[in-house]
Amino acid sequence: MNEFYLMITILAAASGGISDVVRETADMFGWNWKLFLSQVISFCIVAFLLQRFAYKPILALLEERRRKIEEGQINAEKIKKELAEAEKRYQEILAKANADGQKMIDEARESAAHLSERKQQEAIAAAEQIISKAREAAAIEHERTMESLKRELGRLVVDTTAKVTGKVLTQDDQRRLQEEAARQLAS
Repeated sequence: MNEFYLMITILAAASGGISDVVRETADMFGWNWKLFLSQVISFCIVAFLLQRFAYKPILALLEERRRKIEEGQINAEKIKKELAEAEKRYQEILAKANADGQKMIDEARESAAHLSERKQQEAIAAAEQIISKAREAAAIEHERTMESLKRELGRLVVDTTAKVTGKVLTQDDQRRLQEEAARQLAS
């Protein structure tokens, strides 16, 4: 580019003026000022029409699109925050539900242990009652057996004494011998 200006300057100095150089250059390239002026006017009209009917609507459309994209990004950030909050609430609810579930399980275990202990105590009480009744029954049966044995032993003592002595014992003798045998048995 500098070479072109240098060449024009050299030509202007050699020919005596810049206007001569411009005229020669324009003639050499076939420049027509009327055609140039009409092209400049056409360019200005086209530039004005493009500015008015194309460039401004396109800029408005681009601005609208930029604004929507910006709103979309803001909404996306809001959604991310809400999603994070929802996830946090979900984790809190899940943790609370797990804690409540564990508490219910612990309470159920405790209740089951308490119930088991109570049933065991009831069973022990029932077993002790059965044992007590069995002891009472055994004691009563023992007493009956002892009474029966005392009578039988007394009868045997009376029979044996009667056979050994060879005499018939009276009612008083039989009673006295039975009582004496029962006393010795009791001690």
